[in-house]
Amino acid sequence: QVQLVESGGGLVQAGGSLRLSCAASGTIFSINGMGWYRQAPGKQRELVATITHSGSTKYGDSGKGRFTISSDNAKKTVYLQMNSLKPEDTAVYYCNGEVWLVDYRYLEFWGQGTLVTVSS
Repeated sequence: QVQLVESGGGLVQAGGSLRLSCAASGTIFSINGMGWYRQAPGKQRELVATITHSGSTKYGDSGKGRFTISSDNAKKTVYLQMNSLKPEDTAVYYCNGEVWLVDYRYLEFWGQGTLVTVSS
């Protein structure tokens, strides 16, 4: 049906930057919104940021100030620019998409996750 494929994770030193990408593909009629969540070891998954098709953004506490979400609707891709990274940003980052399928079903999908490791 729908695949969300993340990329851009990796190892970075504290203070560095990373840009995550998530591309959606499949039987998509339209995308209502996409976003990023993260889950650190031993912790619950938390909201980083979301963006609607019209460009409205929402940031969780983890994403405010240092992270910026953006999207390219034509490419069905969402980005997360992460600056001034801290060791506590270490987590698996998951892409999320709320999608209208071509058969008019409205479903939520998740990517497989990409690991971000910030060394001190």
